[in-house]
Amino acid sequence: MAAERVCVAQIGGAHGIRGELRLKPFTADPMAVTDYGPLESEDGTASFEIVAARPAKGHLVVRLRGVDDRNAAERLTHLKLFVSRERLPPPAADEFYHADLVGLTAVTADGTEIGTVLAVHDFGAGDILELQPAAGGPTVMLPFTETFVPKVDIAGGRVVVALPVASSE
Repeated sequence: MAAERVCVAQIGGAHGIRGELRLKPFTADPMAVTDYGPLESEDGTASFEIVAARPAKGHLVVRLRGVDDRNAAERLTHLKLFVSRERLPPPAADEFYHADLVGLTAVTADGTEIGTVLAVHDFGAGDILELQPAAGGPTVMLPFTETFVPKVDIAGGRVVVALPVASSE
């Protein structure tokens, strides 16, 4: 089932003393985050309107309506921002939203169930899938590349994964 809301950005922290913020967009076009109207906090209790945005190295610098000083900006550090899915463009045939991956079953090429996708992370070096093994135990992090995730089947409710082979050294 598709997520009702999609995380489109995360506030990194304050930028300067006049209430500007560093914003990491999760949209293919970083400036597209300004096109979706008000953004909501994860719990839906707060709404934020971007009134100005400019590109910076690896992020945007934005001004939000009502955030007028550094103290107000600092209170929003690390806040994830969401929009309702209907405000986003539909993905192309070979595209999908990361939110659609959460909950999919992870299987090997021969169909053996490995576990479930818990989350998609980006720690700066590319996307990573976090899998909860079917047998229990600690979660497994897997690079979200074609090598390790050769097939994403949203309609079928699964991703095909190729787990790294452990070294015997």
